[in-house]
Amino acid sequence: MNVVVVGSGIAGLTAALHAHEAGHAVTLVTKGTLGEGSTGLAQGGVAGVYGADDSAQQHAADTIDAGAGLSDAAAVGVLVAEGAERIAELVAHGVGFDRTPDGTLQLGREAAHRHARIVHAGGDATGAAISTALIAAVRRTAITVVEHALLTELIIDEAAVRGIRLLRGDDAADLPADAVILATGGAGRLYAHTTNPTGATGDGIAVALRAGAVVADLEFVQFHPTILASGPAFLISEAVRGEGATLLDDTGRRFTFDTHPDGELAPRDVVSRAIARQAAAQGRPVRLDARMLGAETLAGRFPTIDQVTRKRGYDWSREPIPVTPAAHYLMGGIVTDLDGRTSLPGLFAVGEVARTGVHGANRLASNSLLEGAVFGARAAAALGTEIILPRPPLDGREPERSAPSHPPVFDGGAQRRDEAHPAFSRATLQQLMWDEVGLLRSHDGLAHALGTVRGWAASLPTPTTAEEHEDANLVLLAEATASAALERTASVGAHYRIDAGASAGATPIRARSSILETV
Repeated sequence: MNVVVVGSGIAGLTAALHAHEAGHAVTLVTKGTLGEGSTGLAQGGVAGVYGADDSAQQHAADTIDAGAGLSDAAAVGVLVAEGAERIAELVAHGVGFDRTPDGTLQLGREAAHRHARIVHAGGDATGAAISTALIAAVRRTAITVVEHALLTELIIDEAAVRGIRLLRGDDAADLPADAVILATGGAGRLYAHTTNPTGATGDGIAVALRAGAVVADLEFVQFHPTILASGPAFLISEAVRGEGATLLDDTGRRFTFDTHPDGELAPRDVVSRAIARQAAAQGRPVRLDARMLGAETLAGRFPTIDQVTRKRGYDWSREPIPVTPAAHYLMGGIVTDLDGRTSLPGLFAVGEVARTGVHGANRLASNSLLEGAVFGARAAAALGTEIILPRPPLDGREPERSAPSHPPVFDGGAQRRDEAHPAFSRATLQQLMWDEVGLLRSHDGLAHALGTVRGWAASLPTPTTAEEHEDANLVLLAEATASAALERTASVGAHYRIDAGASAGATPIRARSSILETV
């Protein structure tokens, strides 16, 4: 088969390598250069190596607990069952995971994991090590690599995907294929504050929506709790808290225990909201205190973070550092089955662009790299096999099946539009999404955001440049995300409605799941 893989993070690189090994002719297309996506920025590790007191069943339980009960048990079962094989494969490709003095893999713990089961490379440079190794593996093969190419459209013939349309500079080109695997990542650039690279504009989800693919759970956007609140967005890995660092208010009190018994190691949605509320109450960022770890441990275990914080004027071995949440990961996306198949024949989706069901309403730390590797390999193995429609969301809600289509909100001319809502710019869109479709949501805020975005959607010109295509994709996803968030009136996981009957100052505590006996 002639296979096109779009995206060069861990999911796309894994899919391309496995498809090539299976004998397919593979073309790997990437928006920038190989290694520019989110994978290379990942400080956290890969979950899935189990110690004496741990097991795949307990990993599954933690995943479903973090997902607020909306994770798909079958997808989680695949993730934890096949994780060890994919980690071993990464080692075989040359990823130098950190090891103890006796040579065994060093295991770390992060929030919402009940055991240390996460492997890292270079302390806090896991994603970079994985990206470097997989890119080198691709370069050693006959896989064709096309860089600096923006995906703009899926080519549909007789109700099946038969290729993609690309924009390279000013030139459009069609790339035919027997199968297309989307691995284009998430849409963090919907928000004013994000850990995502500049290219994370949701291109894969947007083109799939326009082609009529089923998508779901776009309202579930994870905000990472701890971004350095000084200078450009820089993530302070959850592994720092896993090693013992604490979150402090202005008085030096560990405030996160007010909302969850696990404190700093509660699920990310809980910790992020606690930080946002505390920062608003005291009028300045909260602080992450890692002093107890000592300068030697901080520099050795977290060399990248140590270097950046010191460059920005902080000695975190001597003083707590200011942190704030930022948009980090999209749990929703193109709905797939357990082998990456979507509702469109010939189209597969893997990694953050896909909604596999693993993450439910909130992703468990260090499951994303694992998911990309596991489902990237499965999609490649499923090429050319029978089409099986994806499973619907667990809560029974109808997924979005195509691009939202609504009557224009504004029926006057340009002058009336300008009076009714601010002129469109990417920065204005991102601030609107941060304010109204962010950590804390309400009916009025979501309705305001949706009306504004629909007005922009009705007035945007037909895109011709790469920037215009990205803007159109962001507007489409903003509309779909705000619409999904408005429809889901109950708070669950990363989706928190302050008008849903729960107090804005408290988060319900979720009990541990009973998945131990069911996976």
